[in-house]
Amino acid sequence: MEWKKLSLGPLQTNGFIVYNDSNQALMIDPGGDAERLKQWLTNHELKVVAILLTHAHFDHIGAVESVRATYECPVYVHELEDEWLMDPQLNGSGLFLGIEPIKGKKADHHFSNEGTFQVKGFECFLYETPGHSPGSVSFYFPKEKVIFSGDVLFRGGVGRTDLPGGNQDTLMDTIHEKMLSLPDDTVVANGHGPETTIGDEKETNPFINGFGW
Repeated sequence: MEWKKLSLGPLQTNGFIVYNDSNQALMIDPGGDAERLKQWLTNHELKVVAILLTHAHFDHIGAVESVRATYECPVYVHELEDEWLMDPQLNGSGLFLGIEPIKGKKADHHFSNEGTFQVKGFECFLYETPGHSPGSVSFYFPKEKVIFSGDVLFRGGVGRTDLPGGNQDTLMDTIHEKMLSLPDDTVVANGHGPETTIGDEKETNPFINGFGW
C-alpha cells in the first residue's frame, strides 16, 4: 500500500489517496479541485473505490460529489455528520464570505463504532476522534505506521474547536487517549500543513505539553 498527499480546495486541505498494486484507491477527504484530483488519478491509472471522510467540514468535502459520480464509489462519514454533507450551515460553507455553499447528497455508509474497518481489499483501524467536530474519525494503518487524522493533531498545534460541534475538552481527551497511545514513530497525516509523528508531538507540541503530558 502507498499513499499520496494532494493539497486541495480553497484552504489547501490535505487530501490523501491510499492505493494498492491493483490500481484501486481510497480517497480520504477530497476537499476540492476536483478536476486536478481526477487528472492525477487518471495519470496514475487509479480508480477510487471508496471516499472516506475524517469529518464533514466544507474544506474536506468540496470534491465529494464529483469524485463519487465519476467513479461510482460509495461515501463514508460518521453518522453524527451525515446531514452536514447537505447543509452549508453545518459543514461551514455557509458561514464564511467567499466560500461557495456546499449542498451534497447523503453518504452511502456511516461509521458508528471504533474497530477494524475493511473496504474493497483495504483494512485499517477506525478511531472515533471527536473534538474538532462531533463525528471526527481517524484511519490508522499500523503496518504502514500512518494515521490519517483530519484536523485533530497538527505539527505544533491542535484542531480548532470554535466551529459548530467543536469542544476543546473533548479534543484534548481524544488526543491524549487515542492519538498519544499510538507508537511514537506513527506518521500523523493530518488535514493541514506538513506531516508529523506522535513522538515529535509528545516532545514539542505546546498544546499537548501545556495540558499535562
